[in-house]
Amino acid sequence: MNVDKYFSLYERERIKIDEKLAKALKNRKPSSLYEPGNYILEGSGKRLRPLLVLFSAKAVGLNFNKVYNAALAVEMLHNFTLVHDDIMDNADKRRGRLTLHKKYDTNTAILVGDSLLSIAYEFLLKDAKGSRVHEIIKTFNKGLIEVCEGQSLDKEFEIKSEVTLNEYLRMITKKTAALAEMCCTIGGQLGNCSKEEIKILANFGKKIGIAFQIQDDLLDISGTTAELGKNIGGDLIEGKKTFLFIKALEKANLQQKRNLFKIVKNKGISPSEINFYKSLYEELGVLDDAKKEIIKYTKSALKGLGNLKNEDDKNLFTWLANSLIKRNK
Repeated sequence: MNVDKYFSLYERERIKIDEKLAKALKNRKPSSLYEPGNYILEGSGKRLRPLLVLFSAKAVGLNFNKVYNAALAVEMLHNFTLVHDDIMDNADKRRGRLTLHKKYDTNTAILVGDSLLSIAYEFLLKDAKGSRVHEIIKTFNKGLIEVCEGQSLDKEFEIKSEVTLNEYLRMITKKTAALAEMCCTIGGQLGNCSKEEIKILANFGKKIGIAFQIQDDLLDISGTTAELGKNIGGDLIEGKKTFLFIKALEKANLQQKRNLFKIVKNKGISPSEINFYKSLYEELGVLDDAKKEIIKYTKSALKGLGNLKNEDDKNLFTWLANSLIKRNK
């Protein structure tokens, strides 16, 4: 597999997405709404979701130029969710920069999020044409609804003393994986592909989305502030019931469980306690458990790709999946 080739393609298209997002709200008024909107769209990230649209469309024979607007639409939808999530979590930083509600104010951030969602539909409809337009809009709506349901479940978890692993997986399937699944499905639908091809692409998006979220949980405690662009141990500080926390509770002895339940009782920990809980996670082996789970879902994502027609597209998705496993931010 030509790793450099796929990395170069990814980087080239990621930069194009950044450039197109920088122009997406240009000349719109009032500036009090669209300047903050530009701020959030300019926060460069992996751009995984729009690239999933591009790569899925490519896999069914469609040129990137036919789906750039749809790719921008899913990134705007994603940023809408991030803006509102940051408000709910009272987060200070996102991608190494102040969150929107911290840089401006909460009312502005809410309004910017709402406008991004509305404009996302404008962009989607530029590419969604012909007999499948209703199907594409339905897929987009379904992804949006599931993201909101997943966020609601995540907020419910904050007031529950215990959350099972199955409950957690259901939540991240909606909150994170559903959006990746939607991106792959829309890419296929825009290319007017068969139901079987859509099923292959949707499975890849869903499973890679689950792996991606568990990797996020892992990086929150094993990464560095410089790599992530935010403080390490944020999930523990906020008292979030992540894969690591739930798995730790499953494996803990009585004293270890008491320490873990302090996180729930106190609704989080102080930054000075992060190293203690990181050591506890390491002692219980849950960092390794997370890595195994990430590999499991990644393998499941890749399983159906053998039925894609083009070998180059199979290799591109395989490279992408393996890159996400190895990422450090």
